[in-house]
Amino acid sequence: MSETNVANHVQRTLTGQVVSDKRDKTVTVRIDRQVRHPLYGKYMRRSSKLHVHDERNESKLGDKVSITQCRPFSKTKAWKLVQVLDKSSQ
Repeated sequence: MSETNVANHVQRTLTGQVVSDKRDKTVTVRIDRQVRHPLYGKYMRRSSKLHVHDERNESKLGDKVSITQCRPFSKTKAWKLVQVLDKSSQ
């Protein structure tokens, strides 16, 4: 890609909750979203679990975090931690 395409590229940023922090430099984050049913119109809850790179192991179980898409760190890990928004009371 040329430099203009790289400069104009907007990375996805999502907010979710840490559901596992057992691995070194990796946390699992659950992303919740609401999707409208195509026929009935009712809103349904859907969630995704993403593996996130946490270089300094700063997030803990239950924290609300902001993550962004990045280059792949491993087969399943292509997101990195931006910041911890809300600390858990655990």
